[in-house]
Amino acid sequence: MPLFTATCPVNPREQQWIEESLAWLRTAFGPPRAVITELGDEVFGRLCQLMDIDPKTITVELYGDSNEDDLARAAGLTVRSKGAAGHYRRENGRPVIALDRTLTSNRLVATVAHELGHVLLDGRYDHDDHEPLTDLLTVHFGLGIFAANACFDVSQDHQRRQVRRLGYLTEPMYGYALACHAHSRGEHRPDWAAHLDVNPRVYLKRGLRHLRRTP
Repeated sequence: MPLFTATCPVNPREQQWIEESLAWLRTAFGPPRAVITELGDEVFGRLCQLMDIDPKTITVELYGDSNEDDLARAAGLTVRSKGAAGHYRRENGRPVIALDRTLTSNRLVATVAHELGHVLLDGRYDHDDHEPLTDLLTVHFGLGIFAANACFDVSQDHQRRQVRRLGYLTEPMYGYALACHAHSRGEHRPDWAAHLDVNPRVYLKRGLRHLRRTP
């Protein structure tokens, strides 16, 4: 046995689910898309374009109050984000996406992509793992960097510490999913890995080593 083994960054059950689910997504939506590292302005329209969705068919609502976060900062509190960043429903047959108006950066992209995933999966997939599959769908459409970087975030300023979690997949799961995505596209040392936060990038590299050494 070699001294150093290329262990998979996730447990066997998660590994099987990721591999089988990505295979299903390839069957349902075609080949895995190139990884996107930046979107520019008009995030919603750009994401709809990348995910082959007509934005005119979707109603977007905003909710939430940024004043609550401002009060917490003034009080010097540690804040844990518990509320959902977005919601999806159908109203009179039309998809409706509701988004927290305080979302920015990776969290905004990851949340919009997740909710658009509901649009694509609605009526096509009704199993119990619908929510985590919607997160995995962001990887298939090349948006996994945003989702992986947003799934766990700790920030600190001179007044408070903030811990935020987003979505249904862990950093190891995103790392391995991105490794499978890169492997399926023949990207053995993807340049886009530099855009990942430290933890997801470590899991990505472990996943790639594992896949290279596994038939």
